[in-house]
Amino acid sequence: MFKNIRSIYERDPACRSFLEAVTCYPGLHALWAHRVAHFLWVKMRLRLFARILSQLSRFFTGIEIHPGARIGRGLFIDHGLGVVIGETTIIGDNVTLYQGVTLGGTGKEKGKRHPTLGNNIVVGAGAKILGNVTIGDEVRIGAGSVVVRNVDHDCTVVGIPGRVVIQRGKKLHEAWLDHGNLPDPIAEKLADIQNRVLELGKHLGEIETTKKEASSEKK
Repeated sequence: MFKNIRSIYERDPACRSFLEAVTCYPGLHALWAHRVAHFLWVKMRLRLFARILSQLSRFFTGIEIHPGARIGRGLFIDHGLGVVIGETTIIGDNVTLYQGVTLGGTGKEKGKRHPTLGNNIVVGAGAKILGNVTIGDEVRIGAGSVVVRNVDHDCTVVGIPGRVVIQRGKKLHEAWLDHGNLPDPIAEKLADIQNRVLELGKHLGEIETTKKEASSEKK
């Protein structure tokens, strides 16, 4: 319990006191409710009561966590509205989820059908991780990304569908909350095309100049 409260202090500069963390963070309330619901689901086998508790938590916090999900220590759900965590999801330690994140399944398959997240991961606002995929440790997933494939350790993923744009570069834990400072592969590609067009225009201009000079010499 205290590790979850400490994670709020460490990752949210807006948190000013223990009392504020306990009373004003729905992500913490949803996590506490999940701990009880998970116990009812796994240990007591009271599946209906577990689901009812999770739905009550969803009503009060806006965060939906299935009782069957396995969640490690230090999870921080910031803001949290619209977060969905599916039944067979597995989340490691020190993971941060922002509002609108979905850890969901695909289709109607049985068994393990939701994501597995490692340790020290940041998932940006509105990102979706779908299906039985594995996300390695020290990974950042940009806001609005859709991830449907496995991601190796120490990577940055952006886009739809999500693709790795940084892999085993600078250690992510040095600034691993800076999820707003992510590369934009589309903008980079457009800039590259623009540079190529400028180079082509310059080259054509040189050809035209050469032709005019050759024409002048003939005259």
